[in-house]
Amino acid sequence: MANLKEIRNRITSVSSTMQITSAMKMVSAAKLKKAQDAITAMRPYAEKMTELLQNLSATLDGDAGGEFTVQREVKNVLVVAITSNRGLAGAFNSNVIKELRNQTENVYAGKKVDFVTIGKKGNDIVRKNNTVVFNNNSVFDNLTFENVSEIANEITALFLQGKYDRVVLVYNQFKNAATQIIQAEQFLPLAPIASDKAASNVDYIFEPSKEEIVLELIPKMLKTQLYKAIRDSFASEHGARMTAMHKATDNATALRNQLKLTYNKARQAAITGEILEIVGGAEALNG
Repeated sequence: MANLKEIRNRITSVSSTMQITSAMKMVSAAKLKKAQDAITAMRPYAEKMTELLQNLSATLDGDAGGEFTVQREVKNVLVVAITSNRGLAGAFNSNVIKELRNQTENVYAGKKVDFVTIGKKGNDIVRKNNTVVFNNNSVFDNLTFENVSEIANEITALFLQGKYDRVVLVYNQFKNAATQIIQAEQFLPLAPIASDKAASNVDYIFEPSKEEIVLELIPKMLKTQLYKAIRDSFASEHGARMTAMHKATDNATALRNQLKLTYNKARQAAITGEILEIVGGAEALNG
């Protein structure tokens, strides 16, 4: 009977876990819808701004972007790691950590690589063996363009001051609830822009000058790029957590059913054993 008690306790424990994972799945599903709508609505704006900047810059000299386009010899690299504040999201955070190691050990091997971490999970791991310039965990509590702009300004200032020769964003890009694509994008300096854009041949009247427009657009584009990356990561987090909790609920359900079957078999065996003992005792008395 002690064995039956252990099985009952396990069934109760698994059932409680299943209720928790099911509730977490529903919460993430509700948050995912809002986050998905936000990143879907923002992408066309970000892409159009980039396209406009490319079309303008294609008609200007290579140094039209000022200090934002200066290509320096890469000695010091700043990697911006975007993770989450909470776990239980499958491989969401571990994929970012793997890419960070790839950037450190392969892409920028032999270079000095420091980190800016956005999200508690990434910061807890990165700071053990690397230098974290600064960390921001609170941006997810109130994810607005203004809050992200402050982070972008700090990162841009580090580049303009010459402390780092390249800035790279590492994050999960949202594709759908079950798929997140790890990205490592060059944030600064701006990559050289091709001069064979079709739209660059269109004759526009610019006021103020093209140079002023480009220099005004670049900081806004950088803020938008970082905001899009964080929005992508935020939607990917809830998608990954919803998928992970869905699988966890299914596994808990299968385990509970298996335990119930084992419990019924053990109980039937115990009942059969008791009946045999009663029958055996009666036969002994009759004999």
